[in-house]
Amino acid sequence: MKESYVFLAEGFEEIEALTVVDILRRVNIAVKTVSISGEYKVNGAHGITVTADKLISNVRLNDAALLVLPGGMPGTLNLKECEPLMDMVKQFAQTNRRIAAICAAPTILGGLGLLEGKKACCYPGMEGQLTGAKVLKDEVVTDGNITTSRGLGTAIPFALELVRIFDSATEAGALKNKIVYGH
Repeated sequence: MKESYVFLAEGFEEIEALTVVDILRRVNIAVKTVSISGEYKVNGAHGITVTADKLISNVRLNDAALLVLPGGMPGTLNLKECEPLMDMVKQFAQTNRRIAAICAAPTILGGLGLLEGKKACCYPGMEGQLTGAKVLKDEVVTDGNITTSRGLGTAIPFALELVRIFDSATEAGALKNKIVYGH
C-alpha cells in the first residue's frame, strides 16, 4: 500500500500537519510524518514537539501516493530550503502525482512553477507568490494533481478533500458527519 507523507520542518504549523494525519488515519489511509531536519523530534511553530515517523533520508518516492506540505513560519521557509524535498516535489509534479499544500506552503509550489495555469489558494496576503496561478479565495482548491488550502482554519476541509480524492466523496461525507464537522 502506498503511503501519504506529511513533511515536518522546524516551525511547522502543528494543526495543519496533524489534522491531515488524524483525518487520513481515521479512514485507514496510510500516512506517515516525515522530518526534513535529520532528527525525529521536530518543533512546531507554537512550541509543540512532534516525533516524526520517518526521516526524509528514508523516504522512497515509489512508496508514496501523496506529498503534503503544511504551512507555518518559519516551517514553510525551512521546507523550501530542503533540496531533497524540493526534488521530490518536482518529481511528483513531473509524473502527475498528488501534491497538497496549505497556508503559506502553496507559495513553494508557485516558486517551483507548478501552479502555472492552475487554480490555487493560500494564506491571505501571500497570493502574489502563487506564480502563474488563478488565485481563488476558496477554503480548498483542487486542480489536477494539486490541492491547496488557506490556513489553520481550513485544515479540516483540506484533510476531508484529501479523503474525498483518495477514498471517495461518500467516505468523506460519512467522516464529516462522524467528526461533527459543519453541523
